[in-house]
Amino acid sequence: MMSFCNRPIQRLLRFSVLFAFGSALAGSGVLAQTGSPLTPSEARTARAFEAAKKLGAPELYAFLKPMPKGADLHMHLSGAVYAETFIAEAVKQGLCVDPKALTFAPPVTGKDAPCGPGNLPASSALKDQRLYDALIDAFSMRSFVPSSGVSGHDQFFSTFDHFRGLDSSHAGEWLDEVVRRAAAQNEQYLEAMQTPTFTHAADLGYKLGWPKGAEKTVTPQQLARLRDELLASGVRDEVGVDSKELADAESARRAMEGCEGAQPNPVQIQGMEYDPCTIQTHWLYQVLRGFPPQQVFAQTLLGFEVASADPHVVGINFVMPEDGRVSMQDYHLQMQMLDYLHSVYPKVRLSLHAGEIAPGMVTPDGLRFHIREAIDLGHAERIGHGMDVLYEDHPSALLKEMADKHVMVEINLTSNDVILGLTRTDHPLAAYRAAHVPVALSTDDEGVSRIDLTHEYVKGAEEQGLTYVDLKQMARTSLEHAFLAGESLWAAPDSFTRRKAACAAPITSTSNPTSACAVLLKSSERAAEQWELERRFALFEASIH
Repeated sequence: MMSFCNRPIQRLLRFSVLFAFGSALAGSGVLAQTGSPLTPSEARTARAFEAAKKLGAPELYAFLKPMPKGADLHMHLSGAVYAETFIAEAVKQGLCVDPKALTFAPPVTGKDAPCGPGNLPASSALKDQRLYDALIDAFSMRSFVPSSGVSGHDQFFSTFDHFRGLDSSHAGEWLDEVVRRAAAQNEQYLEAMQTPTFTHAADLGYKLGWPKGAEKTVTPQQLARLRDELLASGVRDEVGVDSKELADAESARRAMEGCEGAQPNPVQIQGMEYDPCTIQTHWLYQVLRGFPPQQVFAQTLLGFEVASADPHVVGINFVMPEDGRVSMQDYHLQMQMLDYLHSVYPKVRLSLHAGEIAPGMVTPDGLRFHIREAIDLGHAERIGHGMDVLYEDHPSALLKEMADKHVMVEINLTSNDVILGLTRTDHPLAAYRAAHVPVALSTDDEGVSRIDLTHEYVKGAEEQGLTYVDLKQMARTSLEHAFLAGESLWAAPDSFTRRKAACAAPITSTSNPTSACAVLLKSSERAAEQWELERRFALFEASIH
């Protein structure tokens, strides 16, 4: 695949950053990463990991699948669903298929041909292998080969238009698929990005318009007036609607998994059982960044209102291609919106797509500031992708700021590869790790990419040289930076060597928390998930011989 990156320049930049921090992580050893030597069980597991790695990707995948992985923090629900599920859903919904455009369409009522001229019932795909394959290829990266004028970026983002005709009221079934796949890989927690209904908010945004003269920059006073007008016009009317949409999806998922009954359906992982009902899910409210500012602000305001009212909506994120014309043109303006709204809703948390761009995709000036503004203006606690960090102004200072503020980067190796053409040494993961910026692996759109989180762990090991201990630290980091309520299990941020005194007792595969620790775990869903992760690590490592 064509890469957008300039490899010699990127390597020079990476070298300067690594030199500035005085260390490179390749071959750095365990002490440099954890501050303590390996336990006997960790050492045994690390040796088994290296042995599996030498045998190849399939052997390594089999080894890593049951490894505890903590959380997947960067996951778009619609992009996480496999194409086969969408086709089955279209059949259930009685939809039609345009065999040329490879899109879904509603049936035509009152006609002899219920799908209209040229279209076919979606059920036709179940009888026509060529149509079935064509739909899967259109809905995903399967079989894609770059050609003149069509890059991996183009194919990836075009997939969403192909399956957009589905009724999102079936999101519970989508969530069930993703949760079951997560349970089968020993994950514990998911933050799913989803865009609930915002039609009324968008209509109000266009009706009220955007402040004159604020095309490039906008003041807090202008935004405050616009917020007041939107609230007075009823933008909150959709808060309850959105909460119900998301709650209905979660309820449907739990019903399908038998979570409220006496007999849940556990997943078997190499002799160990994991119940999908134990996986906790929360929502991130997706805002569509590629539209005019009056719509973006209205939808963002609605998202902040929903997140303020609904404890299951734990944060906000901006989506759509970052290199799009409007996304690039209005990036600073959108960060100003977030800066203002953060001042009004300081408890609403933000994880932002920033730096999902590469040289050649945009002008050099477009690479200089996105991550920094997402942190300094957008108040992002986590950055999604962060691929252009070494092309930003003063990259060493930016990396130090991220490390000092404990801003985590959500690393999506496969989507960075297929969308941006950045992989192996062209990926900035080594620079982040050298600078001690917290990082964790995530899937992005596992259905579109046709992967899972275990695949990303394998890719990290094979292409980024990550060790078993590195992957274990990333799993811990994912829960440390999840938007879960409550304090951490660990005594110091991003330092996984010493737990808080109440929970300092050793954790084994059969442990129960002490009475003092149980008090902490009951008061903090974060600490509870982190304690469970440690128990699962003990169980996993004890199974390695």
